[in-house]
Amino acid sequence: MSTVDIIVAGHLCLDLIPTFDVRDDDLSDMLIPGKLVHVGPAVTATGGAVSNTGQALHRLGLATQLMGKVGDDMFGRAILDVIRRQDERLAETVIVSPGEASSYTLVINPPGVDRIFFHCPGANDTFCAADVDLSRLAGARLFHFGYPPLMRRMFLDNGAELAGLLRQVKAAGLTTSLDMARPDPNSEAGRVDWAALLANVLPYVDLFVPSVDEILFMLDRPRFETLIAGGDLNAHIDGALLAELAGQLLELGAAVVLLKLGDQGAYLRTTANSERLANLGAIDLPAGWLNRELLAPVFAAKVAGTTGAGDCTIAGFLAGVVKGLSIEDTLRAAVAVGACNVESADSVSGIPAWEMVQARLAAGWPQRPVKLSLPGWQWDERRGLWLGPQNG
Repeated sequence: MSTVDIIVAGHLCLDLIPTFDVRDDDLSDMLIPGKLVHVGPAVTATGGAVSNTGQALHRLGLATQLMGKVGDDMFGRAILDVIRRQDERLAETVIVSPGEASSYTLVINPPGVDRIFFHCPGANDTFCAADVDLSRLAGARLFHFGYPPLMRRMFLDNGAELAGLLRQVKAAGLTTSLDMARPDPNSEAGRVDWAALLANVLPYVDLFVPSVDEILFMLDRPRFETLIAGGDLNAHIDGALLAELAGQLLELGAAVVLLKLGDQGAYLRTTANSERLANLGAIDLPAGWLNRELLAPVFAAKVAGTTGAGDCTIAGFLAGVVKGLSIEDTLRAAVAVGACNVESADSVSGIPAWEMVQARLAAGWPQRPVKLSLPGWQWDERRGLWLGPQNG
């Protein structure tokens, strides 16, 4: 592409998503040995941050380049075919590595039940900084990297490879963005000192956009395990905990922290350091981003599936940043694009053009109430946002 707004790099896989008829089976006990579960045709789609966030940005109308790695196998060809159906050019910068297996995920995603993933990392485990062609950064404005906990080279040695890559991208003048994933606690990634990794990496991250459960796992695993054992994690999340987690991430070096909250929306906290906020590379944020704390509830949507919802929320957020929107409009765009995603079973087909998202917002798209405890917060009726006590 001659002009690129955003480069999306990192994890790329093939998603195989069986469809379910909830009338035929009690899905709460479907994973019983020997049980035959009736399913419908499978939805085949690409998954991972490169596919989900990257293709969502493309569908929103931003000039997007994808940087991922697949093997020279049947799944790799399927991944490239799916991407090419969006736009031939999107597949041009995906590496095909001879002799490696492509990553795939079997997504068990029945309506009304949280997702279960069976995942093969494949070529993602060998992805390294050298796989990013630095010459392709020229002219781009923002570089987004996704899912390092699912990419072995990126989490080894407290994230030395990831930190080195983001340092080079920052040196090239781009704004950097980073998303995470929650590793299996019993895996090699689950034994990483994630607080140490974040301390190494976040000084080179302008926009940090993980989910609240991922960060609680990484920064305070004992508390995470206590809260997750109590059932719905969001039932134990409140404004004080969000401020605590975001505050730690800002102290570690990020300038802007977006915490995805699932069906409770998205929380946004920004640095009080004006010099740090001004040092975002190619992106110049408009006035009103300094020392802010906001929470946007989700928009009403008929949920067909939640695969890729967080990635698409990030796409809406990054689109707002690149377009120079206010902090309020950027956060609302993030949860709006996330809501569009869940209206389709796969990860990106529900994402319309940017103008259609804005039209739904302008038409008074209703929001769902937040169930979180937010003492000291104020509701902004006009903007449809909660304003936190940390607003400067």
